[in-house]
Amino acid sequence: MNTKVGNLIYKGKAKDVYETEDDQKVIVKFRDDITAGDGAKKESLSEKGFYNSIISSKFFEVLEEAGVKTQYIELLEPSYMLSKKLEMIPLEVITRNIAAGSLLKRFPFEEKQEFEPPIIQIDYKNDEFHDPMLNEDIIIALGLATAEDLATIREITLKINSIVKNFLKERGILFPDFKIEFGRDSEGNIVLGDEISPDTCRFWDMKTWDVLDKDLFRKGESGVMDAYKTVASRILDEEDKKKWNLNI
Repeated sequence: MNTKVGNLIYKGKAKDVYETEDDQKVIVKFRDDITAGDGAKKESLSEKGFYNSIISSKFFEVLEEAGVKTQYIELLEPSYMLSKKLEMIPLEVITRNIAAGSLLKRFPFEEKQEFEPPIIQIDYKNDEFHDPMLNEDIIIALGLATAEDLATIREITLKINSIVKNFLKERGILFPDFKIEFGRDSEGNIVLGDEISPDTCRFWDMKTWDVLDKDLFRKGESGVMDAYKTVASRILDEEDKKKWNLNI
């Protein structure tokens, strides 16, 4: 890895962000930690950071090719992603195509009910307040984003959903829901950040509806890394696999 890892800027539940010699770029390190229940449940799974970084970089590349601006620059090596430095907006933007997870606990939807158009939910990314759901008025009153910002975020989110959903459909994977985060770049543009991986998305096999994401860990089931590797094997082309010496 040619780029030097500098001082630690931020330590999250499963990723670290480091300075580089360029003050407009950072290195995001994907760790093997996996958490659930607002961090109450935590383990370390060998190679999780490795696969999450490769999967996320692939999705970022697909989105960039389709015209969606992201913080992604390149994957320096598995687990280490070179990214544009963003001022993160403390919002978690959740898009739901199929009813699953916490949505079923909060609202009287039927399990696996499909949504067209998709539901967009925004939560406050704040551990102290346990990531509560927000509406537009509260977001604006807290000074987290403007009405114009939120319209931009919604437009980009729907575009991301369409691109990734179609990309996965061609590879036999359903896309029930996903969480993404945004930040502002040095010019003030709203840009997709964080990651798109089995940690932040639900992926189901299109034929069997088998779970291929972190839900397995949430439910205490086995095969978490097998599921992550299955996602990688389906979305990566042969050139990607050869580049990272993957036998999947």
